[in-house]
Amino acid sequence: MKVIIAEKPSVGREIAKVFGATTKKDGYMEGKGYTFTWAFGHLLQLAAPQEYGYYGWNVQNLPMLPQKFKLSVRKVKTKDGMVEDPGVRKQLDIIKALFDEATEIIVATDAGREGELIFRYIYYYLKCKKPFKRLWISSQTDAAIKEGFRNLKPGSDYDALFNSAHCRSQSDWLVGMNATQALSLSSGTRSVLSLGRVQTPTLAMICARYLENKNFVPQTYYQVSIQPDKDGQVFKAVSEKNFKTKEEAQAVLDLVEDVTLGFPQGGHILSVEAKPRKEPPPLLHDLSSLQQEANKRKGFTADQTLTLLQNLYESKLVTYPRTGSRYIGDDVYAGVPALIDKFMDHKEFGKQATLLSGAKLNKRSVNAKKVTDHHAILPTGETPHQLSADQQAIYDMVAGRMLEAFHQDCIKEITKITVQSGSKFIASGTVIQTAGWRLVFNDKDEEKKDEENATLPKVTQGENLPVTDKALLEKQTKPKPLYNEASLLKALETAGKEIDDEELRQAMKDSGLGTPATRAAMIETLLKRNYISREKKNLVPTETGLAVYEVVKHQQIAQAELTGNWEKRLEEIRSGASVSAFQEEIKTYTRAITQELLQAGKGMVIKVS
Repeated sequence: MKVIIAEKPSVGREIAKVFGATTKKDGYMEGKGYTFTWAFGHLLQLAAPQEYGYYGWNVQNLPMLPQKFKLSVRKVKTKDGMVEDPGVRKQLDIIKALFDEATEIIVATDAGREGELIFRYIYYYLKCKKPFKRLWISSQTDAAIKEGFRNLKPGSDYDALFNSAHCRSQSDWLVGMNATQALSLSSGTRSVLSLGRVQTPTLAMICARYLENKNFVPQTYYQVSIQPDKDGQVFKAVSEKNFKTKEEAQAVLDLVEDVTLGFPQGGHILSVEAKPRKEPPPLLHDLSSLQQEANKRKGFTADQTLTLLQNLYESKLVTYPRTGSRYIGDDVYAGVPALIDKFMDHKEFGKQATLLSGAKLNKRSVNAKKVTDHHAILPTGETPHQLSADQQAIYDMVAGRMLEAFHQDCIKEITKITVQSGSKFIASGTVIQTAGWRLVFNDKDEEKKDEENATLPKVTQGENLPVTDKALLEKQTKPKPLYNEASLLKALETAGKEIDDEELRQAMKDSGLGTPATRAAMIETLLKRNYISREKKNLVPTETGLAVYEVVKHQQIAQAELTGNWEKRLEEIRSGASVSAFQEEIKTYTRAITQELLQAGKGMVIKVS
């Protein structure tokens, strides 16, 4: 008997359906010589401190460094405390009975780091010794599942992936358990002050930005603007310099030659620069970029977007959601033209899909070397039915981004006019010559938000124009905006480094905080622990969050870049780097931060809300 184990009941049943297995049993399905069972996500976790003999919360126990980690059945909170989840225990017993009878085990958990961890923890906890094979697919369509089963991989091919996942799990336990107890015990509060490997630097980023914004002292500066007139088309030009005092600006304003007041010259056109600029289409979506777009367009939280996307994946409508890649290989690209053709009748995208049908496609997102475990998110081509409004919105973002990514460049003309009228004034504007990929969502050019002129008239060097108006402008410098979910996700990708260039951001991804799959959960964890709250679209720290930040802000555990490097190390383990070396480094790190926090919290009473 071949036993196939999936990550969730819904996925297990879908795979069973593809095989024509329809007999329902308690905790599994069977038919056609196969048995299909499932986990409920993480059934097992690393055991709690007391299972290693670390009883109670006691400074004498710190740092807690188990010689060997144990696995424990997932717990639930009851009036009697934390107890084994009876549903999990029952499912584990069912899986054990099936594994004992199996002639072959096929792993069909999600094809990624956490999916591998979920299976391996079950496999090792049950002391199973039977060989297993791995189903590795990026899509849940019937065709993809069948193709995946024709190309099963040896389970040992994914040993390094498990090592990476296990090291992540161990490092989170070591840092989280020890840091939390160290700060809570030394701070004088009776509350649990939870800290974590990724959680704490994320909190630190939010707090630092909030305090920077709150304590920002705006600086007043002045500009002078003029409005030249070219054959009835008035445009705005602003002084080349900003002025610290009103008097300096007034002096410049007084020198403006206004022909309506009898000046002969008005505004003299010193130069006209019109430069064409190609704006390449955006890369295909990975999870993080889709979460950012969904937050900007619809106000969805990162967690909402992931849940909606996972539903679409399990409904066979999009490819694997938890990917960190924005590229596809040539093999996937070969199917893109047919995929685009399926959207020719789409009510919003039909015109652009028709335009792309048979055209030469942009291959910016095609690079097999940049594809990680899973390629970028794509629609599968299956026809959606009865989607909720939110599901439809996410589906359309995936489909629309596909059309954008393979569309033509957007060609703009960036115009800069320098006008002399006493002093120099600059007018700038952008004109889209060929909209290209921007036609898909018909988005207005975002750069125009900060421009004074949507379009500029045709003027020539040397001509003089009447100046119809002039003004002294009083302005103030602005602080960096508070983080919202979109900007925080973007910052987490690069461990807080502000990088706008898309290619450079891609290169920094291995050093980011967390992974695309875990960042949404991290934000939700901070919210649940009352460290941060949502104010409209912004994420702001609570009193508790700020109190914790004040104690830890100079400690290693709060340093985003340092912590981001651990994620890079975990990625290296996936490629075969030493597990034992990483484990020793984490232990050394744990000893250091435990000592730091025991000292940092000493004598301090943190008031928590």
